Amino acid sequence: MSHLTICLIICVLTMVSYVLGKLPMGLTAMLSMVAFVLTGCLDPKTALSYFGNANGVMMLSMFVVAAGFNRTQFVKKCATSVNRIAKGSLTRVMFGYVVITALLAQFIQSSVIVYGIMAPMLIASCEELKIQPSKVLFPLAMMCIAPISTLPLGSGATQFAELNGYLQANDYTTYAVGLTDPMKARLPMMIFLALYCIFIAPKFAPDQPVVAMSGVESRQDRREALPPFQEKAGYVIFILTTLALIFQPQLKIQIWVICITGALAMVLFGVLKEKEAIGAINWPMAFLFVGALSMGGALTETGAGEVVGAVLANFANKLSSPYLIGFVFFIVPFLLTQVMMNRTVMIIFIPIAILACKAMGANPVGIIILVQVACLSSFMTPMATPAVPMCMASGGYDIKSLIKQSLIPAVILCLVAVFWIMTVFPLYA
Repeated sequence: MSHLTICLIICVLTMVSYVLGKLPMGLTAMLSMVAFVLTGCLDPKTALSYFGNANGVMMLSMFVVAAGFNRTQFVKKCATSVNRIAKGSLTRVMFGYVVITALLAQFIQSSVIVYGIMAPMLIASCEELKIQPSKVLFPLAMMCIAPISTLPLGSGATQFAELNGYLQANDYTTYAVGLTDPMKARLPMMIFLALYCIFIAPKFAPDQPVVAMSGVESRQDRREALPPFQEKAGYVIFILTTLALIFQPQLKIQIWVICITGALAMVLFGVLKEKEAIGAINWPMAFLFVGALSMGGALTETGAGEVVGAVLANFANKLSSPYLIGFVFFIVPFLLTQVMMNRTVMIIFIPIAILACKAMGANPVGIIILVQVACLSSFMTPMATPAVPMCMASGGYDIKSLIKQSLIPAVILCLVAVFWIMTVFPLYA
């Protein structure tokens, strides 16, 4: 039996275990990682390196930064102000948080960071309105993930250059991506998702947490107010951390360094005690993230992505309808990015899309942006992106409730993306 076959079997068994929920997800993730290593699907050194992955360090650090920020009165004041403006309406509350989240996601190219900033305030708003955070935290997470870098602001201003780099690397420079092309393609999806998260998503969310909430501390569990110095320190540390993340490209400091510095500062200046900081970290979700990296690494090392990509390209060449071609190039990366890191899927599938278009003599601009949209729509499983495990911890979701909430927006997003992008950027002018 080949490593590829073994890898796929382990992936299927892992997914079944996640869905059945008989074992803790963190335990399932670690068992699958060990299985990948023992069967030769994953190099042991590579597996070990995932425990020090930059995204993982960033996620764990943001648990602490969020807990420190949530320990201050600033969160309560912000939540009270939002609720006063919203006049107790959950729809208005969601409107405010969704718009702010969408804007913040244009400047910070990390859904974990955006979620870590916005979740504590939304939780506090929910507590004042006496609404369970489980009703709103997954919609918030979707807005942190899918709309990132849609507008040509911050990191979004570099998207066209990155896509043109792929075209140049694959020697297909007949076409080029313009500065505003990614925005033209993705803006309708961002608007759709925002409207869905404001008006519809809370209706499909569980009324009560399915599992115990953790990771982002509840104000109801909090002790007395901090002393004035620690209170001010919490404000300053959080604001400086946020500003550093926004201007990270200019500062040229690794994102994980900024996050861990903010987390350490929360303890150093007494905003959190050492035990509080350690308790703020959701370790099962950390193990889940490492397991997700292991699955993605095994799929990459065994060549599963390339095999699927080659089949996809051959199949696309036989289709006559540009919309069917667009659908195929959306749905396959979309499904893979739920179990592999989106950056890995992009690296595999954008070149495949370019080469397929080159063989057909077609315009690749719409297709490669469609692949990008599919890869950034990674919100259906905890393996998709670090923000999802973080959301599961603070919202009290299991994988069943996660899939239930994400299925409808995923289907509609697919249809809207394929129809719009293949119409605005046709394969054949």
